Parts: sequence; structure tokens; C-alpha cells
Amino acid sequence: MLCAAVKLLPLLFLSILGSTSCPDRCRCFHSSDLVDCQARELTRIAQDVPEGTWLLDFSRNRLTEVQSNAFIGLWSLRILLLSNNSIQALEPQSLSSLQFLEILDLSFNRLQQLPGDFSQGLGSLLELRLRHNLLQHLSPPAMDKLENLRKLDLSHNALRTMDAGLLNALGHLRHLNLEGNELDALEDHLLTRQQRLEVLHLGHNNISLIESEALAPLRSLSLLGLRGNRLEHVHFRVFLGLRSTSSTYLQLALNPWTCDCELHRVFSKIQHVRYLKVEDYKEIVCEGPGPLAGASLALMDSQLCVAETSAVLVITITVVMGVVCALVKAKRNSSSKQSVSESDAQALEK
Repeated sequence: MLCAAVKLLPLLFLSILGSTSCPDRCRCFHSSDLVDCQARELTRIAQDVPEGTWLLDFSRNRLTEVQSNAFIGLWSLRILLLSNNSIQALEPQSLSSLQFLEILDLSFNRLQQLPGDFSQGLGSLLELRLRHNLLQHLSPPAMDKLENLRKLDLSHNALRTMDAGLLNALGHLRHLNLEGNELDALEDHLLTRQQRLEVLHLGHNNISLIESEALAPLRSLSLLGLRGNRLEHVHFRVFLGLRSTSSTYLQLALNPWTCDCELHRVFSKIQHVRYLKVEDYKEIVCEGPGPLAGASLALMDSQLCVAETSAVLVITITVVMGVVCALVKAKRNSSSKQSVSESDAQALEK
């Protein structure tokens, strides 16, 4: 009996040690392997986080950087929350040990760029949240190891352009949020590998141009958000490339549309395509030309081609009347000549 108790002592000691090992000012829930360090005024990431931690929450602190190897040894970590800090820099290899991480939240920080090795070791990542930072530019190496990523949120940054090939490694991406940036065009090369993309948010940028093949690779898209940009005109073939197996809903309001016959034809064609739906069609308002400013496109689109049709009709009638007059005149001239000829013949006979 005594021997059995002695054998159990080391196990009991390790159990007690494991249950009391917790970073200063944090709360540890060992039954669920959860470590809660949020809102503790922390300026550095603790080095004594239990190795078996599954979820680590350092949000709402005063972190300004993430140190190299800050999470070394945390092989079980699946969710890392670092939002609502003041993080300006991610040191080299700061995340490289998180080989099984699935969700990383860096939202509401002050990141201006991502290091070239940002994605190193993050091959299991499924969701990356980077909204509300100061990102102006992203280079392809920062994303090239995220081959399993399903959701990427880059909304409300300061992105003006996106390099060709930036998203090439993200072949499994389902949701991409680029809302609230400073993008001025959607170019052909950006989404070439996103055949599985289902939701694309591009609202509230400065987009005035969508290149003809920019959306063509998107075979699974169910929602395309383009509200609040600078679109005045758009070609029908841009949307015709969207050949989703189900309906694709378009959000196009809050743009400075120039309402003319050409725009009417574009929207008319879109609405006759079975798999395309303009979700906010009744909210689309004309920016111009002058007399049409503020008018609803849905209420007046059928009238936009009336002036053009009238002009064509007037020109057609004018041309037809001109031809008729010419024919009548020619006939009269012919009759007059024939009469003169007959008179001359009669005179000769006398």
C-alpha cells in the first residue's frame, strides 16, 4: 500500500504543478487548455504559457511588438488572439513555431507591413484577421505558405495596390475581405487562383476600373460587394465571366454612376442573366449627367434610351423622306423629259 502511494507521488506532484503553472496576471482554464490574458495592461507576451494551451488570448493589452520565438514550444496552440493592442512590428520567426495554428487575430493594431517570413510555419492556418491596421503594401512572400487559408480579412487598412501573385498560394480561399482600403482598380492578375472564392468584399475603396478578365477565374462566387466605390460605368462582359454554379449577388449602390443608355443596357443585360442578381438595384442613384443627378436608376432606366431612340427615329424619317423626295423628283424629271421628246417628235412629223 505504501509502495503504491510512493509511486503515485511524482504523478500527483506533476498534476499539481501543471494546474498552478499560469502566466502572471492571466487566468488559466486547464480543463479546456485555455489561457486568458486579455485586458491586463501587459506590454510583453508571457514566456511561461503552459505547453498544452489550445487557445491563448492576449487581446486588449499594450503590446507594441511580437518577439522572435515568442510562442516557442506551444505545439498545441490552435487559436491566438492578439487584437486591440498597439503592435507595430512582428520580429523575424515570431510565429514560425505555430505549425498547428488555425486562427490568428491581429486586428486593430498598428501594423504597416508584414515581414517576409510572416507565413513561415503557418501552413495549418485557416483564418487570418488583419482588419483595422495600417497596411499599405503586401508582398507575395508574406502569404506564400498559407496554402490552407479559408478566410482572409484585410479590411480597413490603407492598401492602394496588390502585387501580382500575392494571392497565388491561397487556392483554398473562400472569403476575402478588402473593404475600406484605397484600391483604385481591380486588375486581371489578382484573383487568378481563386476558383473556390465564395465571398469577395471590395466595398468603400476607390475602384473606378474593373478590367475585363478580373472576375473570370471566380467560379464559386456567391457575393461580390462593390458598394461605395468610384464606378461611373462598367462593361457587361466583366460580370459575364462570373459563371458560378449558383446565383452570384452583386452589391453596386453608392457609386457615382453616369446614367445613360449604355448603362441602362448593361444593367438590363445583367438582370436577364439567370445566375446574376443585383441585390441593391433599387438603391442605385445616378450621379449624372446634371438633370439626372439624384434620380433612381430603377425608376427611370427605361427612359434613358428614349432620347437616343427619338434621335435615331428622326434621322431615319429624314433619310426616308429625302429618298422619297429624290425619287419623286427623278420621276417628275423623267416624265418632263418624256413629254418634251414627244412634243419634238410631233413637231418633226408636221
